[in-house]
Amino acid sequence: MTVSLALNSVSAHYGRTKVLEDLSLNVAAGELVSLLGASGCGKTTTLRLVAGFLQPTSGTIRLGDADLTRRPAHTRDIGIVFQNYALFPHLTVLDNVAFGLKQRKIAASERAKRAAAMLERVGLSSFADRYPAALSGGQRQRVALARALVIDPPLLMFDEPLSNLDAKLRVDMRVEIRRLQQANATTALYVTHDQEEAFSISDRVAIMNAGRIMQLDAPEVLYKKPVNEFVARFVGFENLIPLKTVERQGETVTAEAPGGARLSLSQEAFGAIPDSFVLACRPEGLAVRAEGDGLPATLGLRTYLGRAYQYRCETGAGELVANGTLSQPFEPGAAAVLTPIAEQCCVLAEG
Repeated sequence: MTVSLALNSVSAHYGRTKVLEDLSLNVAAGELVSLLGASGCGKTTTLRLVAGFLQPTSGTIRLGDADLTRRPAHTRDIGIVFQNYALFPHLTVLDNVAFGLKQRKIAASERAKRAAAMLERVGLSSFADRYPAALSGGQRQRVALARALVIDPPLLMFDEPLSNLDAKLRVDMRVEIRRLQQANATTALYVTHDQEEAFSISDRVAIMNAGRIMQLDAPEVLYKKPVNEFVARFVGFENLIPLKTVERQGETVTAEAPGGARLSLSQEAFGAIPDSFVLACRPEGLAVRAEGDGLPATLGLRTYLGRAYQYRCETGAGELVANGTLSQPFEPGAAAVLTPIAEQCCVLAEG
């Protein structure tokens, strides 16, 4: 049976240090939600609380109708895939996968049958009699995934499961994890610090900072519409330009930046623009041009990115990072203007 996960006003302290503060999170039945953030943001603590390895200071944790808040870890019936695989070196691949079934008192013939079927699903049938030491990193992670899935858990959790793999294997394994999670319709909580990994695998992503969820949304929404400056910087809006509206003419707003430069912005393109706001722009959201409307800039260090040249730019609004075309390179020290491109910018409320 597919069930939902609900954390309600959960706080956790290590001694006097607050790690999580009044965190609430709902994962719908069959949904995969990723917790994304830098080290120390509280994502792994959240996973450990759900698993039962830690106890919350306050709040409740529910899986479907069951209250897990004070339930011992071994009774929670959760499948977990760890960063370091956590396989038993003295057991064969088949026995590793069947271990959880043995703990649940499943008969030997039935657990062998179910473990073999799961190994076939992850493409490791021919490795059933090998030991973990004879496997590659990617194969070990597949065994760990099979072991977590074979018990048919109501909740599947992943703790940085791909961080020990090389780049190509990470891509292959995240596709495999998503395929199996969707095929089983298993509710899943996934912890990672890798934005691309989280965005590619998740129905929704929770960006965390200092024990709080800053924004919980679909990857497409997070990428285009961050709700605050922290999330904007996290998802690649490197330039945050404070602006004040000085004139409105229909849908067109004239806004002034520090240093006195003015930008003409269309609300049809940028969305509603308040009197004071921050224009968040990715480097590709500031076009580098020789002349025209935009922020006057003096170009500094130029970096070749393959698809564009990137410039460090000195402006009256501070140092900004902008991309220019390969067809029109500028030399360091050249004067230019930086023109916002609406598709790669967003308007944030000030503060």
